Amino acid sequence: MKSILFFCLLFISGSIYSQNMKRPAPQWLLNAVFYQVYPQSFYDTNGDGVGDLSGITAKMDYIHSLGVTALWINPFFVSPFNDGGYDVADYYKVAPRYGTNEDFKLLCSEAKKRGIRVIFDLVAGHTSWDNQWFIESAKAERNKYSDWYIWTDNVWSERYDVIRGIYPRFGGYLPNFFVSQPALNYGFAIPDPNEPWQLSPNDPGPMAVRAEMRKIIKFWFDLGADGFRADMALSLVKGDLKGDFTAKIWQEIRTWMETNYPDNVLIGEGGRPSISIKKAGFHIDFTLPWNMPAYNSLFRKSFPNEGGTKEGVDPYGFSVFDGSGHGNILEFLDEFTKHYEEVKEYGFISIVEGNHDLHPRISYGRTNNEILQVFLFTLTMPGVPFLYYGDEIGLKSVNGLPGKEGSYDRSSVRTPMQWDNTEVNAGFSTASKEKLYLPIDPDENRPAVSQEEKDPLSLLNQTRILISTKKTCKALEADASWKLLYAERGKMPLIYKRTKDNQTIIIAINPSLANVEATLKIDDLNSIPATIWGQNKAFHKKGDFWIVTLGPASGGIYEITK
Repeated sequence: MKSILFFCLLFISGSIYSQNMKRPAPQWLLNAVFYQVYPQSFYDTNGDGVGDLSGITAKMDYIHSLGVTALWINPFFVSPFNDGGYDVADYYKVAPRYGTNEDFKLLCSEAKKRGIRVIFDLVAGHTSWDNQWFIESAKAERNKYSDWYIWTDNVWSERYDVIRGIYPRFGGYLPNFFVSQPALNYGFAIPDPNEPWQLSPNDPGPMAVRAEMRKIIKFWFDLGADGFRADMALSLVKGDLKGDFTAKIWQEIRTWMETNYPDNVLIGEGGRPSISIKKAGFHIDFTLPWNMPAYNSLFRKSFPNEGGTKEGVDPYGFSVFDGSGHGNILEFLDEFTKHYEEVKEYGFISIVEGNHDLHPRISYGRTNNEILQVFLFTLTMPGVPFLYYGDEIGLKSVNGLPGKEGSYDRSSVRTPMQWDNTEVNAGFSTASKEKLYLPIDPDENRPAVSQEEKDPLSLLNQTRILISTKKTCKALEADASWKLLYAERGKMPLIYKRTKDNQTIIIAINPSLANVEATLKIDDLNSIPATIWGQNKAFHKKGDFWIVTLGPASGGIYEITK
C-alpha cells in the first residue's frame, strides 16, 4: 500500500514538474562551446607522469584561445581508480595526484578571468567500495549508512545479481557497473512487498542519500564550479522503466539550483532526451550510442574497432562522415528529429564528436578536412557542442594499449595531450616514459600544438576560426530554429537551415571525398547567400531551383541576406 501511495503522489507531482520544465536556460548556455578535459592526460606540472588540476590552469590561455566558453573536467576526486575515477571514495576532496581543493578553486578563478565556466563530473549513482559510507554500510551492525546502499537481506539467496561473501553483512550488494562500484540506494520504483530490503524512494535511507548529493553539489558550487555533468544520470532509482522516479530527484535539484545558483547548469549523461530533458529537467543531454543507436551511423559505424578500415567489405555499413558518401544520414536524422521536436522547448541535445568512452578518436581514418566537416556539423546543429581534448589537433587513437584503471579498450582515446615535438613526452610531462599515465603516440609524425600554432591552415587554427564563427552567429545559438533542407540516403550533401531573430543561416556539408551536387528549392533565398565560413561559390540559381555544389570534404556556413 505504501509503495502504491507513493507512486500516485509521484505521478501527480511529476505532472506538475513536467508542466514547469519550460524554464529559461542560463543565457550563457545559448552560445556555449564546451571543452572536455580528461585531467590525468592533459598536462603534468609535477613530473609524476599524471596530469593534474594545476596543469589545466597552466594551459588556460591555450583553452581560451580555442574560443570555448566552458570546461567539463572528468572526475578528480579521491578514488582507488578502478574505473578512472568514476569510483569515488571521497566526494569532498581532490585526489592527491591531481592536487588540492585549493588548486580547484584557483582553476575556477583563472577560468572565470577568461570568461570560461567550469563544470565537474558528478557520479551520483554509485561510489567506490573504498568509500567510508560503503565500508560502514557493509558492517553487520546496523548504523547510519546501512541503507545508503542496496543490500539483500540473505547472503544465501541467488535470485538477484548481487555480490556476496566479501563483507560481514548478511546479504549481498548491488553493483552499478564494476564490482567495485556499489550502487547508492535511491530506492525501487515499485518495491516488491515480499522483499523488505527493497526500499521506496521516500524511505529514510534513500532520502539521506539524496540530501548528501545536494550537499556535495553545493560544496563544489561554492568552490567555484558552474554546474555539473551527471554520470549515468538515469541509473538512480531501480526498476524505474519510464524514468519518472529518477526524474523527480533531478527535478528537485534543478528547482533548488534555480533558487540558489540560477546561472549554473545541469547536464545529464542519459541518452534519452525525453526523460533527461523533458521529465528530469536537465539543461542538456548527450547523444549516446548505447541509448540512441542511430548516433553510431554518424562517425563510427564503419569503424567497429581500431582495427577497422574503409576498404573492403564492411558488415557494419558506412558512416555518414567516413569519406565514402554512402552513409545513411536519414538513419540519424529520423531519430534526432523525433527527440528534437519533443524537447526543443525544454532543453538542448548535444551531438558529441568524441569523449573518453567513444573510440576510436574522431581523427581515425580521416584527413583534417574530413575532421573539419565533423566539427562543422556538431558546431552548427541545434544544441550545445562539446569538443574532446586533443581532437582539435587531430590527436590519434593509440591502438593496442593495455587497460588502465578500468579503461580496457578505451585506453586508445585517453592518451596524453601532445603539446610540442620534443622527445620528452611531447611536452606532456617531464617524467620518465615508464611513469606516464598512458604512453604518448609513438608516431614521429604525430600532431602537436606547437607545430599547428605556426600553420594558419592547420586543423587547430581552422577549428578556432570555426568556433569563433559559430559564436558570432545569432542563428547558430543553441535555441535557434532548425529546418532540414536536403538529405538523402547514401548521398551527400547535407543541407539545413538555422534561424533566430533577424538572421538565417544555411549550412551545407559534404564529408565525402567526391564532388557533390544538390538541387533544391529554398523559398526565402532570393540571391546568392554570403559565405561566412568555408567554400565559396557553392550556390547558383537555375530557374526556380538552387544548385548547391561542394568539393571533396568541404562545406560552409552561408547567410541569407535581406
